Amino acid sequence: MDGVAQIEARPRDRVPDCEVVIVGAGPYGLSAAAHLKALGMDVRIFGRAMEFWASKMPAGMLLRSPRVASNISDPARTLSLEAYESSAGVPPRAPLPLETFVDYGRWFQRELIPDLDRREVVSVCRNDAGFKVSLDDGEEFQCARVVVAAGIGSFQRTPAVFASLPTPQVSHCYQGRDLQNFSGARVAVIGAGQSALESAALLHEAGASVELIARNPFLRWIGAHSWLRQLGPISSMLYSPHDVGPAGISRLVAFPSLVKHIPLKLRDKIRTRAVRPAGSKWLPSRLKEVKLTTGRFVTEAASVGRTVEIRLDDGTYRSVDHVLLGTGYSVNVSRYRFLPSELIKDLDQLDGYPCLRTGFSSSVPGLHFIGAPAARTFGPLLYFVAGTEFASRELASHLVRNRVVRR
Repeated sequence: MDGVAQIEARPRDRVPDCEVVIVGAGPYGLSAAAHLKALGMDVRIFGRAMEFWASKMPAGMLLRSPRVASNISDPARTLSLEAYESSAGVPPRAPLPLETFVDYGRWFQRELIPDLDRREVVSVCRNDAGFKVSLDDGEEFQCARVVVAAGIGSFQRTPAVFASLPTPQVSHCYQGRDLQNFSGARVAVIGAGQSALESAALLHEAGASVELIARNPFLRWIGAHSWLRQLGPISSMLYSPHDVGPAGISRLVAFPSLVKHIPLKLRDKIRTRAVRPAGSKWLPSRLKEVKLTTGRFVTEAASVGRTVEIRLDDGTYRSVDHVLLGTGYSVNVSRYRFLPSELIKDLDQLDGYPCLRTGFSSSVPGLHFIGAPAARTFGPLLYFVAGTEFASRELASHLVRNRVVRR
């Protein structure tokens, strides 16, 4: 319900134990908790701070986003990346190392959410109080609202052709494999986006023999038209500081509340164009000695002893020790294990994305989604850390206007 009216309290035996539960302690969950707590709301947040970034991303990775777009939003706008670096004595670097970003997020958590609960939420079920939340140690409690900020770890995209390969011979970029362990190995990297390209570079630098195989006929590089960014005020009209998407689109997607009102077909075109596979401009020099096979895709992949035999669409074969999938992710909220099937069936979705309204509200009253699952409604900014500013302020504004009165 939008507006200023408050929801009346439910019967006393069904009064929730807390107002809001946040599932996930990545940038979106931490930011949302900070904003809601600043408004005096009773919030419980669950998860390990920055766990996906720390354990599921390749070590040695550099962030694709510019520094200005790597700040986690806090209500007072004081806990910036620069503030962390200053307090920790860490020299500023661009592009930003993954390890620095993880440490920044954990510092943010310690400063603003010291009561973070590191237990795992295993189930969220509806009841008369709103929701019953079950934790991995058996504790259960009631809450009025649930904010899902569980990230993309459940959404790894694995092409069917690789599904039969045993785990030791295939992995995804988002599984946190230590690429240093592939020294001397033959590795085929599949994909044409940032994850695939950077993983190929890291593998090569670790001493692996690498071939990158991409369906795209050529590789794309972010910021390739650098002259468009050197036009002074005109460049400011074409690009937002978030640097999400090409000229023009970059400026548009910086306003998610506007994107939300664009017709779905056009909104989808804008979203896919803004995040099409591409690599950062600092990667080509690191890939000079990597074999790049473009315009080709794998049609067969089979485990043969300790090797993987793959066949490409041109009929050629490769024999490798490992296949690393840089194939990105596909949002599908039904893959969140803590959301039971009976709740999912009542959740309006579009191809795995929840259909959202003001305040990131879903069709299930009291259930909200922020981060990547919100990108189908609010645009591609929600895929990136830069989207925490809009998401947290929009969510907090809606929830404080529609608080559940507890007596």
